[in-house]
Amino acid sequence: MFNGQWLNSLNCFCRLLRNAYLCHALKQKTVNNRLYYLLSAMLVLVSCRSQYMVKGSSNVDELEGKVLTLKVFVDGEMKSIDSTRVVHGRFSFSGGMDSTMLANVFMAGSSLMPIVLEEGEVSLNIEETKQTATGTPLNDTLSGFIQRKTQLDARMVELSHMEARMYMDGMDHDEINYELNRQSQQIAAENDQLITQFIRANYNNVLGPGIFMILTSHLPYPVLSPQIEEIITNAPPYFLGHPYVREYIRKAKEYEEETKGY
Repeated sequence: MFNGQWLNSLNCFCRLLRNAYLCHALKQKTVNNRLYYLLSAMLVLVSCRSQYMVKGSSNVDELEGKVLTLKVFVDGEMKSIDSTRVVHGRFSFSGGMDSTMLANVFMAGSSLMPIVLEEGEVSLNIEETKQTATGTPLNDTLSGFIQRKTQLDARMVELSHMEARMYMDGMDHDEINYELNRQSQQIAAENDQLITQFIRANYNNVLGPGIFMILTSHLPYPVLSPQIEEIITNAPPYFLGHPYVREYIRKAKEYEEETKGY
């Protein structure tokens, strides 16, 4: 009788123990499944990040051994995302990104050139007289713009050489000033038109806001000049919603109100 009760109790205990084990195993499996799905989701997110690769070269002796920094505009300021050292005229940048970005290559505190960080391999070349970034769609577009802008800048510089030749040819002082002023205004108008048309043609990608930033960054204070008014008139939400563009317009309107009547 005693042995029968003891065996019944033992069997009952074993059933309870087995049920508890199965319950624990089921819970553990559920936890493991949740961890598996969480890790899988994290891996998917990581793998979905785009990658940029920049391979650069330079024949500028002053750059040899120097550190170049890649900076992007974030939260109202330029922030470094990568750096590299020029060794035997070669350097490279690489990393992940959530979206296409316009960056600038800096040496110390000076900006050398803008570059678009997008999927694909970018070939960056820095020379004494020109800088190019090619190999991806937006960088090819940007390089074409920079080349045309460089040509206009060269024409403006040439005016000083023209002035010297005019004096050597014995031309009248007033005649020289008139001709130089005429050509200077023409080049300036072509320059403004080039920039305005380029920004408007690239309203809906990073080049539009990026070139707008470069255009206005040298100004002592935000103003709504005729050129800037032309740029922002009928601009789409993507452009007007860019943090830098939105803040610039706000400050320019504030400054306009404060100086009204002066």
